[in-house]
Amino acid sequence: MLVSACQTVQTTQPGTVGITRQQSMAVSAQEIDAASAQAYTKLVQEASRKQQLNRDAAMATRVQGIARKLIAQTPVFRPDARSWRWEVNVFQSEEINAFCMAGGKIGVYAGIINQLQLTDNELAAVMGHEIAHALREHVREQVSLQYAAQLPGILLAVTTGSRALGQLGDIVSDVTLSLPHSREAEVEADQMGVELAARAGYDPRAATTLWQKMMRTGGGRPPEFLSTHPNPEARVQDLARTAELLMPLYRQSLLRQPSAQ
Repeated sequence: MLVSACQTVQTTQPGTVGITRQQSMAVSAQEIDAASAQAYTKLVQEASRKQQLNRDAAMATRVQGIARKLIAQTPVFRPDARSWRWEVNVFQSEEINAFCMAGGKIGVYAGIINQLQLTDNELAAVMGHEIAHALREHVREQVSLQYAAQLPGILLAVTTGSRALGQLGDIVSDVTLSLPHSREAEVEADQMGVELAARAGYDPRAATTLWQKMMRTGGGRPPEFLSTHPNPEARVQDLARTAELLMPLYRQSLLRQPSAQ
């Protein structure tokens, strides 16, 4: 594992929402990207073996179409995202979840679409949020923080080669799929994700209806992967304010893409 001296970086441009927080990184982006690619390939192969990958062709086409529009807007925040090797797959699972690993490896679980009966606008809000985590390198940041604290399972500096990459891939997968992000990271992903959706021609106000659906499905509590915000009602209000800020961008995108939803 390549561990560098801790450095402070600004991973993205601020965009209209104005995200300017600098982040402390102790792990290289290249290592996280490689580990993410390996972990994603493992997930895809396992799902394919179980015939749980893109089983609903119409759903996969829908998800991939929305993803293309969102990905086209990512250079607003990160010009280098143009060169990422983006992948988009739907996993046949009733789990309410979605993710985007470092380097643009997107996964959407059928359960979040089916159980929440997502509109295209709401699905764009979900995917925009997850893409924002990748653009901001929140997993790299979280792994760096854990390494700095020398938590069990992160001390891989003495291991080299494919074994280290595999171990890091397991950690990246766990952080991406299971562990909640910090409140700061969730707020940034909320804001950036809504902006991506608005620029792509999706109604930014759908982020609030999405969150309300999640709250109802969770019996008043959000799903575990979105559980770090201490006040769900405040989150809905914050999303509504962000949506209003971005309505001009949304309207402009509709003029350019009259068929967008």
